[in-house]
Amino acid sequence: MTHADSLTETLANARVILFDFDGPVCDVFAGLPAPEVARELAALLAVEDEAAGVTAARTDDPIEVLRIAHEADSELGQKIEQALTGAEVRAVAVAGQPTPGAVEALRAARAAGRGVAVVSNNSAECVRVFLELHGLEEYVTKIVGRPAEQPHLMKPNPFPLITAAEQMHIDVTSCTLIGDSLTDVQAAHAAGATVIGYADKPHKADLFAEAQADAITEDMHAVADVLTAA
Repeated sequence: MTHADSLTETLANARVILFDFDGPVCDVFAGLPAPEVARELAALLAVEDEAAGVTAARTDDPIEVLRIAHEADSELGQKIEQALTGAEVRAVAVAGQPTPGAVEALRAARAAGRGVAVVSNNSAECVRVFLELHGLEEYVTKIVGRPAEQPHLMKPNPFPLITAAEQMHIDVTSCTLIGDSLTDVQAAHAAGATVIGYADKPHKADLFAEAQADAITEDMHAVADVLTAA
């Protein structure tokens, strides 16, 4: 089956389309680089817990710094989480335009009568700010962001997908997640949902194929085109 065929088949069976945020909808840290945010958070963490700060300084992923902080101490985790949410809100304000094809895909999903939710390891607050900034909030019914103070429930845990499905009053197996990372594929498999790997970098297509994503696309416009044709 070709990429196009599997994409068409996967979307045909989806009653609700779950969009991961960072990648398929927005390049969150395009204007405020993720490594810069990670460094800022690691420095904040080091003031309170030197050992955790040293560990955190080794990653350039802000979400990973959050996990490290929570593992060290839940109160510290909350502090870092607030700082990360603040950084994400600042970041989406300078992130520029939505991912090419994302607006068309969101519109086409709604026009095709599908439910639409955003399911993200970023804060719901930054998703809301970005959607409002670009006049997209009318296309998204629900936003399920990072579970507060519970980083272990972030994707690859299926919890956010199951939560979104419950909020949309639908069985999660009738949902399709569009995501750009392996954790999205793992979360969808664990939930029993189908998943479309958005390969925004060349090496990702092989990763997604290996992880048995139901469909793979290099372009969000392709999602919009299939939904429009449907």
